Amino acid sequence: MIIPMLAETSGGLSGHFTWIDWLVVFGYLVVTTVIGGALAGKQQTIKDFFLAGRKLPWYAVAGSSIATEISAITFVSVPFIVFQPGGNFTYLQLGLIGGLFARLVVAFVLVPAYYRREIYSPYDYMGHMLGRNVRGMTTALFSLGGMLAQSSRVYLTALILALVLHAPLGDLAGATGIPVLVWAILIIGIVSVAWTLMGGMATVIWTDVILFIVFVVGALVALGTIVAHLDAGLFTILKAGWEEGKFELWDFDFSLTMEFTVWTAAIAATWGGIGAYGTDQLMAQRLFCCKNQREARKAVLASYFGIVITVLVSLVGVGLWYYYGKNPLEGEALAAFEERGDRIFPIFILSVIPTGLTGLIIAGIFAAAISSLDSILAALSQTSLHAFYLPLRERYLRLRGMLPPAKGDPLSAGAGGDRSDKVDTEEDRRTVLVSRLLVLFWGVVLSVLAIAMHRAADFFPHLLGLALGLAGFVSGGLMAGFFLGFFARRLRIDGTGFLFAAPLGVFAVLAVSPFNQHDWAVQACWVGGLVVLAGWVAWHWKALPLWRTLGLVCGVALMVLLAHQAYFIELHPVTGEEVRRTIAWPWFAPVGSLFTFVFGYLLAGPRDPAMDADEPEQG
Repeated sequence: MIIPMLAETSGGLSGHFTWIDWLVVFGYLVVTTVIGGALAGKQQTIKDFFLAGRKLPWYAVAGSSIATEISAITFVSVPFIVFQPGGNFTYLQLGLIGGLFARLVVAFVLVPAYYRREIYSPYDYMGHMLGRNVRGMTTALFSLGGMLAQSSRVYLTALILALVLHAPLGDLAGATGIPVLVWAILIIGIVSVAWTLMGGMATVIWTDVILFIVFVVGALVALGTIVAHLDAGLFTILKAGWEEGKFELWDFDFSLTMEFTVWTAAIAATWGGIGAYGTDQLMAQRLFCCKNQREARKAVLASYFGIVITVLVSLVGVGLWYYYGKNPLEGEALAAFEERGDRIFPIFILSVIPTGLTGLIIAGIFAAAISSLDSILAALSQTSLHAFYLPLRERYLRLRGMLPPAKGDPLSAGAGGDRSDKVDTEEDRRTVLVSRLLVLFWGVVLSVLAIAMHRAADFFPHLLGLALGLAGFVSGGLMAGFFLGFFARRLRIDGTGFLFAAPLGVFAVLAVSPFNQHDWAVQACWVGGLVVLAGWVAWHWKALPLWRTLGLVCGVALMVLLAHQAYFIELHPVTGEEVRRTIAWPWFAPVGSLFTFVFGYLLAGPRDPAMDADEPEQG
């Protein structure tokens, strides 16, 4: 078990973390909070709270996007990917190729589509193009993906903090009976909720900009410390890494089970990147904070330079490989590493980096987790507000005769309604209050899920694969929803097909994931398919469309077949034994989007001309 072993192996390591390091960590949090709050300004309407008044500069949005994309997972796990035996720079292919192609598509296709009307999320766009029910489905998908991916990030960062801060957290655990890991998760959750509540999206973005700077400084400090503790200079370390193959960048293997290849980067990473940058509210929300379409496009393209941080932490991995080749791990450090290899960088931070600088880097890791969590809290709050609370509130007020009949969302100032977003009304204040309560609610949910996330970690080779793989369960379906909406007028379809194809796509990803090696996953696919079929019959109980129903039956059958057969038998490179493998996690998004788009189109009903009455023309 992870938690008991952590308690047994970490005590001595944590003694290196001194009061000076604590001072640095708390100082960083205080300074960042003050600066973020000052730059955020006052939030009087939900447009201020969720879109930062649409007045943020493109460079701040780009920096925030980079900080959120990097997160604590990249900062901690990528050095291990390079450090491990056979590890190299091939992970960079995903960002260099897929990241570039995906950003170009988002900047020149998705951003213009979003800025044709004033909306708050990609799901508002899909709802406008495919119907209000689709907005509810996309919000549910995003909530599921956000909870899975971000709770895994919180859990993984909490593991690192529990290792590094085991002594002080151990005292809390002894006094309260609450485990060390749970305390680490609670600390991350409380600070993240506080930052998000303090100023909405403006605070999130400006604090992320500060985190971006900390990431760069932390990586440079680590590299400098490695060089300073060795007789060899930086050139000698790089030369040794080159000879060992650590700088190998390109891999042209065609195997779908390989995570990092040119083909995975060009196809799967591009595919998944479009979903991550353009249809996942966690990232896309930042685009809506820009002044106009041109600024949003610049922010998307500028965020590509975040690859520099990934290169830096990859170099840290080379340095760690060289350092521990000369100074092998032993004792408690070795035990902690053998339990989870991704801990190699935190072990180095704790045992080698000087006092004060240790606090700075730990502040960076802690802040990276907060960056991801406060972003998802703002995004989950916003999407659930617009998908559920505002429509219900509007219906209630109309029944009470407090609102005149009107199109759009009158309650959501600036979201297509007929109210001025500059009027500070009682309803505005009520809506902002509900937004803050939703942030608190989602903070509790994510913290609870993070505590339960340790069971999923065993299915993936490293922490990075866990976090990105779980995100891939829904990112493909969301991307398919955008393109169904984008082409809906040309294809003359409504959103009925998407309502049933989207959950089918999620189960299809489950069917091809590493989880399919267990009976519970196969059984979940069977049950999920039957539930989708039952929902379809209930939806069309008056007149069941024969051909579309047969299409859905074929989709469910294909998904179940994948659950039983979607694996490859390969020979183990060392033992020569047959090993069962599934497709690598970057392919999850393509699988989900193909299923969702194809069956979303085949199952769709004819489009109602009234849906296009007030839609701007697509250029």
